Amino acid sequence: MSQKNLPAKVGDEVDVALIGAGIMSATLGVLLKELEPAWSQIVLERLDAPAAESSSPWNNAGTGHSALCELNYTPEKRGQVDVTKALTINEQFQVSRQLWSYLVSDGVLTDPREFINPVDHTTFAQGEDQIHYMRRRYEALKEHPLFFGQELIEDNDRWAEYLPLMAEGRDFSTPVSSIRNTNGTDVNFGALTRQYLASLSDRGTEVRYGHVVTDLTRDGRKWVVTVKNRHTGDTRTIRANFVFVGAGGNALPLLQKAKIPEIRGYGGFPVSGQWLRCTNEELIGKHNAKVYGKASVGAPPMSVPHLDTRVIDGKRGLMFGPYAGWTPKFLKTGSNLDLVKALRPHNLPSMLGVGFQELGLTKYLIEEVLKNFSARMDSLREYVPAARDEDWEIINAGQRVQVIAPAKAPKFGSLEFGTAVINSADGSIAGLMGASPGASIAPAVMIKLIERCFGPKMGDWAPKIKNMVPSYGVHLSEDTALFKRVWADSEKTLKLDR
Repeated sequence: MSQKNLPAKVGDEVDVALIGAGIMSATLGVLLKELEPAWSQIVLERLDAPAAESSSPWNNAGTGHSALCELNYTPEKRGQVDVTKALTINEQFQVSRQLWSYLVSDGVLTDPREFINPVDHTTFAQGEDQIHYMRRRYEALKEHPLFFGQELIEDNDRWAEYLPLMAEGRDFSTPVSSIRNTNGTDVNFGALTRQYLASLSDRGTEVRYGHVVTDLTRDGRKWVVTVKNRHTGDTRTIRANFVFVGAGGNALPLLQKAKIPEIRGYGGFPVSGQWLRCTNEELIGKHNAKVYGKASVGAPPMSVPHLDTRVIDGKRGLMFGPYAGWTPKFLKTGSNLDLVKALRPHNLPSMLGVGFQELGLTKYLIEEVLKNFSARMDSLREYVPAARDEDWEIINAGQRVQVIAPAKAPKFGSLEFGTAVINSADGSIAGLMGASPGASIAPAVMIKLIERCFGPKMGDWAPKIKNMVPSYGVHLSEDTALFKRVWADSEKTLKLDR
C-alpha cells in the first residue's frame, strides 16, 4: 500500500478546532478562552509560521480601518455623502480598541507598541470636483462624536507644511485639499496575532504549524478534521465539537468540503496586488500619515490608492498602492488550480453572472496587470510628484478572495466587497470569507459569530463580553459619554501617546 493511501491515524478530541493561524482564528481563540477557559483548543496552520498570509504586515495596509480617511466608505448618492457605512465601521473598530485595551490590562497582550501606534489618517483630493466632495464629506461627519478632531486643510501653505513629501515639486495650479484626523492608528496584525497565539499557547492551546487540513466531515455531533503534516506526510484526524475556518482565501474550498448547505451558491473572486515600498530613510522620515485618495473609475474598493506610513517591528516604513492584479490562486502560497477546484454546479450561475456583470472590473484588472514599473511610478507621482525610481521597490501584497454571493433572481450573483461569516444552522462550524475591512474589525465580527454559533451560551457569556467590550449592545455614536470614557481608557492602556 502506498504512503498516500494509508488510513489516517486517529489523533485528538478537542472542543474547538481553529483552521489558520491568522488574525481571525487568533481573535476567536482568545475570546473563547476568556469565555470558557476549560475548553480545549487546537490551531492548525499550513505554513511554518503564524500570520504569514493576509495578516502579515507587508501583505496588507495595516490601516486600522476606522473610516476616518477611506473615501469608499462615504459614497455619494444623489448628490449627498452617505456616511452610514463609515459610522458602522468606526463603531466596529472601537470594539477592537476596547478588546485590545482589556487584554493588555489583563496581561493577555504584552506590549501594545508592538502592534498599534498613532498615525494620522488623512484624505486627499485633487481638482475642484474632488474638493467639493471632500467639503461635503467633512460637513457630513464633523458633528459625529466618533469623528472628532477633523481638520479640513485647503490652504496651500498649510497643506505643504503638513504633507511636505507630497508638496515637494507639486504644481498647485491643480488645487488640492485634505481632511486630517490625528486620532488614527497603524496596526501590525502580524505582531498582534503572535501575541494572541503566545497567550493561547501559555493557556493550553496547541498550535501546529506545517499542518494542512485536507478534509472536513461530519460524524454525529462532531466534526472530523483530516490533517496532513506537510513535512512528514503523516495524516491524522481531529474530532472537534466546533470548527472555525479562518483560512483566508482557502476558507471557501474548506467550507465546500464540509458540505454545509449554507455554502451553496457562494463563489470567490481572487484579486492579487503589489505595493511600491520606499527604500530611502530620508523620505520615510518626511511623511507621517496614511493618505487615502479617490479610486479610479471601475477600480474595486480594495484598490483605493494610499500613501501609507507603517510601523513594523519598531521601524517606520512607507508604501504606496496597492496595484491590483489577478491570479487564480486563493492564497499567496496557493495553487494555480485553486479557482478551478472551487467551481461547483451550485455556484456556477453566481460565478458566471459576476463575470458578465463586472466587465468593467475585468478591464481594470487587465490594465493594472499590464502596468510596468514605470507606469506604477507615474501613479505614485500623483501623490509624490518628486518621486525617483531609485527610491522605491515593488513588493507583492497578500492575496484576497472577494465573496461572490449566491445568485438570486433577477441577478446571477453579486461581487461583495467586505467580510462575510458563513455558519451551519446548528452553529457547529463557521468560516470567514472576504477582505477589507477584515482584520481591523475582527473582534466585532468574531463576537457576532459567537452570538450566531453559541446562542444558548449567551445568557452566561454576555456579561463577560460586556466586561471586555463596555460598548457591547450599545451604539457609541448615540452615547457620547461612554465613547469618551472608553476612548480615553484605550488611549492610555494602548499607550497611544499623541
